[in-house]
Amino acid sequence: MRDAAPTTIYLKDYTPFGYLVDSVHLTFDLAAHATRVTSRIAFRPNPDAADRTFFLHGEELTLIRASIDGVQITPEVTDKGLTAPAPDAPFIWEAEVEIDPGNNTALEGLYMSNGMYCTQCEAEGFRKITYYPDRPDVMSTFTVRINGDLPVLLSNGNPSGKGEGWAEWTDPWPKPAYLFALVAGELIAHPGQFTTMSGRDVELNLWVRPGDEGKCAFGMEALKKSMKWDEDVYGREYDLDVFNIVAVDDFNMGAMENKGLNIFNSSAVLASPETSTDMNFERIEAIIAHEYFHNWTGNRITCRDWFQLCLKEGLTVFRDAQFTSDMRSAPVKRIHDAIDLRARQFPEDNGPLSHPVRPESFQEINNFYTATVYEKGAEIIGMLKRLVGDEAYTNALDLYFDRHDGQACTIEDWIKVFEDTTGRDLDQFKRWYSQSGTPRVTVAEEWADGTYTLTLSQRTEPTPGQDEKLPQVIPVAVGLLGPNGDEVRATEVLELTEASQSFTFTGLAAKPTASVLRDFSAPVILEQDQSNAERAFLLAHDTDAFNRWQAGRSLAEDTLLNMIQSDAAPDADYLDGLLAVLRDGDLDPAYRALMLGLPTQSELAAALHENGETPYPMAIWTAVETLRQVTAQHVQDLLPRLHSETVIDAPYNPDADQSGKRALGGAALALTSRLDGGAKATEEYKTADNMTLQLTALSCLLRASKGQAELAAFYDQWQHDRLVMDKWFGLQVSMAAPDATADVARNLTEHPDFNWKNPNRFRAVMGALAMNHAGFHRADGAGYALLADWLIKLDPVNPQTTARMCSAFQTWKRYDTDRQALIRAQLTRIAETPDLSRDTTEMVSRILDA
Repeated sequence: MRDAAPTTIYLKDYTPFGYLVDSVHLTFDLAAHATRVTSRIAFRPNPDAADRTFFLHGEELTLIRASIDGVQITPEVTDKGLTAPAPDAPFIWEAEVEIDPGNNTALEGLYMSNGMYCTQCEAEGFRKITYYPDRPDVMSTFTVRINGDLPVLLSNGNPSGKGEGWAEWTDPWPKPAYLFALVAGELIAHPGQFTTMSGRDVELNLWVRPGDEGKCAFGMEALKKSMKWDEDVYGREYDLDVFNIVAVDDFNMGAMENKGLNIFNSSAVLASPETSTDMNFERIEAIIAHEYFHNWTGNRITCRDWFQLCLKEGLTVFRDAQFTSDMRSAPVKRIHDAIDLRARQFPEDNGPLSHPVRPESFQEINNFYTATVYEKGAEIIGMLKRLVGDEAYTNALDLYFDRHDGQACTIEDWIKVFEDTTGRDLDQFKRWYSQSGTPRVTVAEEWADGTYTLTLSQRTEPTPGQDEKLPQVIPVAVGLLGPNGDEVRATEVLELTEASQSFTFTGLAAKPTASVLRDFSAPVILEQDQSNAERAFLLAHDTDAFNRWQAGRSLAEDTLLNMIQSDAAPDADYLDGLLAVLRDGDLDPAYRALMLGLPTQSELAAALHENGETPYPMAIWTAVETLRQVTAQHVQDLLPRLHSETVIDAPYNPDADQSGKRALGGAALALTSRLDGGAKATEEYKTADNMTLQLTALSCLLRASKGQAELAAFYDQWQHDRLVMDKWFGLQVSMAAPDATADVARNLTEHPDFNWKNPNRFRAVMGALAMNHAGFHRADGAGYALLADWLIKLDPVNPQTTARMCSAFQTWKRYDTDRQALIRAQLTRIAETPDLSRDTTEMVSRILDA
């Protein structure tokens, strides 16, 4: 039954658990519908705890027996856990429970995926395995014995014993229960080895289902690069004898950093040139790095409570961004991060789901695995590094690892190492963790007698639960360009700490053009009154790669808004500037490809809404399509050259060089298809020898309202490959015309290969529906109703995926009254569903309360 009043948990109420755990011994007797879990746990009183209530979390467990120091007891059991009298001295708790992994469709705790046993315990899944204080500040060593007839039996740590039908694993490093992992199944290992900087040999394995062996090589190399990079850049060495990764088909997230046994969504680790795109390869490289980096920033040092989630996730996202920047193109990576932040985190920060990077309260922690915690959390780390400098950052991280190794920490612990290292007072900077919303920085300028004055002002709009906002510390990187395009002042970081501050630059011969917020130095919205001529100047001359791209992006947005609002023609400055960039063969092809991108239709809707206008999705779609068509015509003479420049006469490699050329070639093909009706795309599809080229050509054909024969051929070719089929499903919805999007999605849900219980397949269709802006917001509400139908159906099966998909409705207040009424009706229908999960109840309630 649904909770009548879901419990709200508050940061201010934190108290330590009454007992410490010295060791955990678990025995699993595996059976699909009757797995027995026997626990033997050494507890002792916690001298820092005032409350000695012995309460162990436990959900969906059948208790067989329980004892303390060998004496059988009968604890008080509820659907949330159990309570029992406990000695005020060290004691041994033993319990045996039975669970049903075969019917665990929520994919939390121990469950089954295509005959494989696997676990997902973050955030609170371990309580579905056995009774335990399932909280991140309770840390212990674990020894695990697995009894079962499957050939591969894996858990955390190092192997400590093995025989026919059993295996034992011992993890010598204390960890919280959310890092526990177990996998058992018919698996094949792709082996590797890494020698650490101290000379220890580490055994590496990437475990996959039979048939996937050919998709492991890239993931293994990415792991080795990650291990080497973490040693070189952070001085962090791996600390076990073995590191295992397992690919799992049914997984709610991308991957999980369980100590020594990382469990990955198959889509985040399996790759081959024939089945994976360049973007898939880059994503896999980044996720493998992210989960490996957690070994220190998340595992060896974890978070005290779930309010501190950003401590491990923000820091690790920042570290994986550094890694990708070093492996590929730093400017391109920075631009991609900004695009992602603006598309995902800014709407969250400025809507009904807004929350601080460190929330003050929650009802369901699974709902706070958000872009704010992850991506904005990473931006805060980046700002801190920019403010204190590279050397101080390195010193602070060394102190953090030395001081807090083996501990469960807080944001205060993190900030303190920087204060102790630099001598700076970072109390004001800490507001980034407690204030929600996206700051807006307004730029004003004055010029007189060789002195240029830049006045920066900051404000943050009210967000749910936070009306009053205090000034934050905002690092604003600024450079000045002279009239001829030369840089007259190199990049300088201005620290904006007040509501408004002025900064002066003297000794200038002529009025400069300011390049503000270089390298996207803070996650803010910049409000700067610039003419299109000034933007075109920056597009042509800015020495900062990010701001050069931003100038083009701003020109494109201004052009589109004028087309939407006043039916204006596309701006000539934008088109000419774009042509100049495309002609510059010295620029990174990936960078030039990014220049051809346009603001998303959702971003344009947000801009119109902020300007006090009602966004109409079809008007936005029409303007975007028109600008793309005009752009194709404007650069058509250059397209043959771009095609020839991006031809690769070498074996496929997903590295930055080849990926960049394919990205630019694909962008050129998309423009060409608007002129030739898809003729060249048809040729490209026939000759494509890798998934990037094949999928690019098919996308162009579908966008040109062609390609049905190729779509059918693609299915025939790849129907045996579940990950490629996810692409096939998603592409059709993404490329559908607005009036057909909901119908295409509905028809695909009736396809025999649509497995709605698999999160990847569900997201392929419903996620693509939500992302097709004009299609999802079709005037009759068909898109809203279809998504709501499926969320209601999925919720009792998989609440986590359901709740996260509800965010598709979070911007509903932007739109016209008719669409608002249609969305409200669907949200209300979801909210009134009997026995709705706690996860979905919280999300829908917050969105409805906007």
